[in-house]
Amino acid sequence: MFQVNENYTRVSEFVIVGFLSLQPKYFDLVAWSFFFLYVTTVVGNLLLVVLFALKHSLQKPMYIIMVSLALSDIGFSTVALPKLIARYWWNDGSLGFHTCLFQKHMIHYFGSLNSLILMTMALDRYLAVCFPLRYPMWMTNTTMTGLTLLSWVVSNIFSGISTVNFTMMSFCGPNQIIQAFCDTISLTALACGDTRQEFNTAFSVAMFILNGPLAFIIFSYICIVVSVLRMSGGQGRMKTFSTCATQGCIISIYYIPRFFVYSARFFPNMTMTPDKRIITTLFYSLFPPLINPFIYCLRTREIKQILTRWVRRRKRITPSKCVQTVTVTK
Repeated sequence: MFQVNENYTRVSEFVIVGFLSLQPKYFDLVAWSFFFLYVTTVVGNLLLVVLFALKHSLQKPMYIIMVSLALSDIGFSTVALPKLIARYWWNDGSLGFHTCLFQKHMIHYFGSLNSLILMTMALDRYLAVCFPLRYPMWMTNTTMTGLTLLSWVVSNIFSGISTVNFTMMSFCGPNQIIQAFCDTISLTALACGDTRQEFNTAFSVAMFILNGPLAFIIFSYICIVVSVLRMSGGQGRMKTFSTCATQGCIISIYYIPRFFVYSARFFPNMTMTPDKRIITTLFYSLFPPLINPFIYCLRTREIKQILTRWVRRRKRITPSKCVQTVTVTK
């Protein structure tokens, strides 16, 4: 598959370089920033999971897919951020060869999973708005659980295709990854021989798993907008538009920057420096997991009511004052 010199030293580890233009005096600040980002993302998404597990009233199709998204966000942040934090905290960016391949696999796995989850979420909203009477029969807890499990399984197939290709590639030159984590584009640039076929295969798979769900999401939201415009009640129309607009912003953040990162090399006039590519990648990878729990906690009525009751209960629990009775003897 690859025509390379047999007398080469196989790369045994890779090194995460990160931002090329970042000066060492800012390493601690960057490390602390990523650390707080990681903690906030995990705690926020874990709160959704705990609420779903404790409150039976939240065990509905819409919340099942929200919990699935929260677990996926926790998984992605856990795979991507700890090594990046170590890179800037202790100057430890080294990763073993197979560890890097595993990280690459999981990075693309959770990326594909999020794409399928967003498509499932759009399907749920489409059925709820366009077919409100049939929605309870079509979208049951069993149906949503099946769709969610299917997304978790299918995503592994798409990322597995790229990982299998990389196990057959030869790495005999530089081992510095100019990225925040191991990914397909960075590793392809370090491989020996002609890697155009492998990159085209990985690019085709990525575009399929991104553009396929995106096409359905766009179709579903067009149908939702048409159905909302036909509503007679202004309050219900604004509520539906508000919910869809929030999800639309998250979807735009997820898909649009990712498309430019993957397609930049095919546009001669589009120049993307390594630092710009890293910033863009971190933006669409880490910003949605950070804000998702806050958006759904603040904009979902049932979750907001549960959190409000918890806060009120804590305020009522105040230390009681001791009352002493004094007997006056005449």
